[in-house]
Amino acid sequence: MRLPPAVINHTENALREVLRFTGPADVVLSHYLRANPKLGGRERGAIAEAVYVVLRHKALYTEFATHGKTTMRQLALLGLAEYAGLDALGSVSEEEAAFVNSVRATDQNLLPARIRANLPQWLFDKLCAQFGQEQCLVAAQAMNQAAPLDLRVNVLKTTRDAALAALTESGIVATLTPFSNTGLRLQKKPALQNLPLFKDGSIEVQDEGSQLLAQLLAPKRGEMVADFCAGAGGKTLALGAMMRNTGRLYAFDVSEKRLSKLKPRLARSGLSNVHPVQIAHERDAKIKRLAGKLDRVLVDAPCSGLGTLRRNPDVKWRQNEEGLAELAVKQRAILDAAARLVKSGGRLVYATCSLLDEENEAVVQDFLASHPDFTLLPAAQILAEQKIALEMGDYLKLLPHVHQTDGFFAAVLQRNGKPHTAQEDESA
Repeated sequence: MRLPPAVINHTENALREVLRFTGPADVVLSHYLRANPKLGGRERGAIAEAVYVVLRHKALYTEFATHGKTTMRQLALLGLAEYAGLDALGSVSEEEAAFVNSVRATDQNLLPARIRANLPQWLFDKLCAQFGQEQCLVAAQAMNQAAPLDLRVNVLKTTRDAALAALTESGIVATLTPFSNTGLRLQKKPALQNLPLFKDGSIEVQDEGSQLLAQLLAPKRGEMVADFCAGAGGKTLALGAMMRNTGRLYAFDVSEKRLSKLKPRLARSGLSNVHPVQIAHERDAKIKRLAGKLDRVLVDAPCSGLGTLRRNPDVKWRQNEEGLAELAVKQRAILDAAARLVKSGGRLVYATCSLLDEENEAVVQDFLASHPDFTLLPAAQILAEQKIALEMGDYLKLLPHVHQTDGFFAAVLQRNGKPHTAQEDESA
């Protein structure tokens, strides 16, 4: 079935807005689609998918510039043709069709490595230095593919097998995630919001890698726990379920808007042990009063987000080296502040959704050098304790091309000293 000719113009206009990189692509695209309410669901889907195709392959597409510049219409045609096929597009001239076909027929092995990777030069150089060029290209290829949709099953409401059966009955094809014992994976992206499973909080959208971060923290019943950078609360909800709705779980974040997105999810989840708290900064008095009192603290630190390129391909074009340097300062300050909350024998997990060493190992090593009261626990040991079949060393390093998750890093840190029991805490 052909797409209406107007879809090309709308894709061109949407791309013009998104490629200014004034904000996240999903936000800019959503704003554009809301401003054009007459577009049907099929047209909206085609426009959105075409925009994301262009974001993934921008370096490749702009290599085939006409008179030194690839026009916005050419980019729109390339994106739409990749998504729907050239035959689905109306109002395409012979010259335009020839251009699209020539680009799509190009032997990419003949192109420079950076163009094949579809990465900006600075990021290509960093990843090559870290992984080697061959692995960098393999990783880039994986990150230029659209991610599947992962779900986390809320074990307070149902079991993974029961959720899988219910999805199958609804005509949705799902498989078990290989590492997280609460995960399901969907290759397609159906509308979930109308499913009874979603409405009653039995399932939540969450990448398998993100689920594993919560399992590394491994909170227990009755403990005091904090999700230090909670955001919209995906990991908070996972932690609350692992705690079996007991104890006390703080969800800290500086953004009221992000925490407001947690509220409806929290209502669906059935959790009553979660306490969302907006803070002004990592040294807020609301945090200081909990110093040395928490059993476990998760720090999913603000980062470049370069591990999420399968879902957010615009990040590689919006991020830069100056931004990384600013993030490094923030990451160290947040980790230092979060560490103050951890009691003797307590656990601190530092995590990012980045692949870059400077946001990961470098931050942890600096922290350990200045905090001799903390020890690094090998991730391999914690994964084994949680019965997660993942081969790792000292750190958790999830890579899209190896583990089919977003790119994640995590380090498990323990405060030296004997853990307090709940009875000891009460008597104190």
